[in-house]
This record gives sequence, C-alpha cells and structure tokens, in this order.
Amino acid sequence: MDRKKDTAYGINRLESKNARAAIIEKISADFNLMPIVAEAYYKQISTYFQQHADVQLTSGQICYEAVAAEEPAGKHIALAKKVSCRLTLNDIQEDFEVLGTYGLAGLRRHRILRLTQEAYDQEALLSHEDLAVLLTTSPATVKRDIRALKQSGYFVMTRGAKHDMGPGTSHKTQILELYFKEYTFTEIEKKTNHSERAVYRYLKDFTQVATLHHQGFPDAQIRLITHFSDRLIREYLALYKEYQHTDRMTQLLHPEPADPKKGELS
Repeated sequence: MDRKKDTAYGINRLESKNARAAIIEKISADFNLMPIVAEAYYKQISTYFQQHADVQLTSGQICYEAVAAEEPAGKHIALAKKVSCRLTLNDIQEDFEVLGTYGLAGLRRHRILRLTQEAYDQEALLSHEDLAVLLTTSPATVKRDIRALKQSGYFVMTRGAKHDMGPGTSHKTQILELYFKEYTFTEIEKKTNHSERAVYRYLKDFTQVATLHHQGFPDAQIRLITHFSDRLIREYLALYKEYQHTDRMTQLLHPEPADPKKGELS
C-alpha cells in the first residue's frame, strides 16, 4: 500500500476500529495476552464458530451436537469430539403421509430412521438418549422402536449399534457384501438405512484397498497409505477373496475402457 495514501486517509487507524480488532483487544486485556497471541486465539475461535454455530437450516430442521462417528467406545462423553449436525425433525409432507398410514408409532420409527441416517451422513452417531430427547419420548421406547425396525429388516446405525458389533464384521463390510450379492442401491438403502452416497463412499474405500492388494502391496503399507485400521483392511481383503470372481468385483476393479466411437454421429 502507498504509505502516503495510508497516512492521508488514516487507513490503518480505520482498520483497527472494526469488530475483529475490538474482540482481539478485549481478549488481550481480559486474559493478559500479547496482541499477537490474542489474535491467534481469535482465529482459532472463529474456526470453532464456523464448525459448530454457523449451520444453515431450513424449515423443520434443527442443529444438534452429536458425538463423532470416529470416537471409540468407552471415551467420556465430555471428552469426545462433537459434530454439529443438521437434522430434519419435521418434514411436513412426508411425515403427515406416514402418520396417516402408520400412526404415531410408525411416524416415530420413520423419524428414527431419518435422523440416524442424516447424522451418520454427517459423520456423527446418535445415541438412544439423543433420539429420546429429539423425539420427546423415553430411551426405552426408542429401544423398542429400533428393535421393531430391525425385525422389519432395517439397519439402524446408532452409537450403541456400532460399538456393540464387537469382534464381528463392521457395518461397512456388511453393506459391501450386499452389493457383491447383486443387491441394487435402492435395496441396500432400504435394508441398511444408509444413503447411496454412503454406499459409494464405502465402495471407493474398498476399491482402494483391493487395488493396492492386487498390485502386491503388503497389508502394513496398505494401512499407511489408506489410514484404515488393521481390522477393516482384513475384512476388506477377506471380502475381496470371497467375491473376486464375481461380475460386480470385476466391474469395480477392472472397468472396461470407454469406447471412443460410442456417441459419435454416423
């Protein structure tokens, strides 16, 4: 900037009078910090605000703090990473139709499916207690509803469901297995309560692991490259060995090159 113009117009002094500068000055004074440290705090807090408070909502939606899906079981809830989720509590057209057809219990279960899927799509997991608060009911009622949904063939991804899987196969592997068994995306969505976007994300991760294995990379290097857990890599490789000769596995790992002649005008 031209120093003469800065001096003439007092640009530096004017810039120091904005809200940002006022907040930095307040942080510096209240916590006895150097201005440069106070500015660093301001920038970090601004990032937190954008992540947790600046959530755009539409009619019927709320912002809800849920535990991140990556958090392990047993970690104290106060120390767990949180995700600000945009959840649809009320979809007037869809919910009224469900209410008229299946009654209050049916509507509650429909909302459980929607809320858990929306949270998981945003990399968070709702607990039975979360759902009870959101639906103004009791955790016991939520558990009964989820049990009824599972008996009807739905997979409800709650925080408890993920961590109760124990040493068995992960939900990701279960969903991928349905794909290799020739289920359509619509069928997988209905059966597992996962969006098509989530299924594609799992397929992308699986393809990366299977391709690296096919190229001769050892498991340890696959983990370093993908940052996946040893358990998940083992599950994906077991899935690969079981379904490696199926049409869908071939299409996924060895897609046919596009024909340049297709689409040309004759």
